[in-house]
Amino acid sequence: MTAAVSLSLSVNGERVETDVLPRLNLADFLREHLKLTGTHVGCEHGVCGACTVRVNGNIVRSCLMLAVQAQNSSVETIEGLSDGEEITDLQHAFRERNALQCGFCTPGMLMAAQDLLSRSADPSREQIREHLSGNYCRCTGYQAIVDAVEATARARRAS
Repeated sequence: MTAAVSLSLSVNGERVETDVLPRLNLADFLREHLKLTGTHVGCEHGVCGACTVRVNGNIVRSCLMLAVQAQNSSVETIEGLSDGEEITDLQHAFRERNALQCGFCTPGMLMAAQDLLSRSADPSREQIREHLSGNYCRCTGYQAIVDAVEATARARRAS
């Protein structure tokens, strides 16, 4: 039997210190140990983007990262972004433009969209599509999602 190892990190601004099995991926750690179920697990191969989180400010596929690799890191999940004002306007735009249906891809899509908007105040539709290309949506298509990101960028520039 594999022995647990110590893990210390910050998740959504709160310090977490616990023991985990070395092979536990970050997505399962967030969902099962911390009950942060907004991080969805879809393909478990890093392809669909449903498990997207930020680690030290960079978006990553949490199904491909071991929890122990996040040692001493800052992890932000959709719950952390949603609790503040960081993506309120983006969430509103998604709702207004019907850029979500079943909601399964939405947390990862919002994480990726916010990442793009933090890097570019005026992304083109092509840049939006490219940045979101690692996030699959099986319900809406992508037109409404691109519209929502574009509208959010426009509104942020105007304020």
